[in-house]
Amino acid sequence: MSSNTEAARIQMVTQQIRAWEVLDPAVLRVLHDVPRERFVPPAYRSLAFADTAIPLPGGQRMLTPQLVGRILQALDVGSGDRVLEVGTGSGFLTACLGRLGAQVTSLEIDPALAETARLNLHDAGAVNCEVLTQDVFAWQPPGTFDCIAVTGSVPLFEPRFQDWLEKDGRLFVTVGEAPAMDALLVRRTAAGFTQETLFETVLPALSHAPQPERFTF
Repeated sequence: MSSNTEAARIQMVTQQIRAWEVLDPAVLRVLHDVPRERFVPPAYRSLAFADTAIPLPGGQRMLTPQLVGRILQALDVGSGDRVLEVGTGSGFLTACLGRLGAQVTSLEIDPALAETARLNLHDAGAVNCEVLTQDVFAWQPPGTFDCIAVTGSVPLFEPRFQDWLEKDGRLFVTVGEAPAMDALLVRRTAAGFTQETLFETVLPALSHAPQPERFTF
């Protein structure tokens, strides 16, 4: 690792991610330790630590470092947690979730992206992360999860995700349509579900997400 790469990594954590109110020491440590540059397409390696949504094949984009930090902090992943990720992308968030949790199952609808993510995760030593080539809207989980991270948006809140939570489980999901969407944290409690709006953002929609009714005149 070059000194320039390490300096850029430290700057990403201290000046970008912390500035977005990500202060959890465990999250900051993971974002420093997981080699983000290994998950970036070669043509964009110079932007690995930049505040930008890096393009991926198939018209997808990597989440910005700040957004990854906010997701990890909101989910508060514990060392024994079973985690579901919807939308693997290049696998960077997957690897971070794997460092914090016990087991990660990640769904990616694009076969080429799924295979690239598997290679990236293997190279990074993320042995507790499994990538399945699946459409989440046609998939049934084998059980429940302690944490669920949905990396694309849905125009309408999708109850299936919260139904897959274990008791005391946490769900991060972004709901709405451009130009403003709400990033939500949903918790499953003994009494039901609670929902907290964390911040506004804009994310590409998940493929095949149910659409709201459109009125015609």
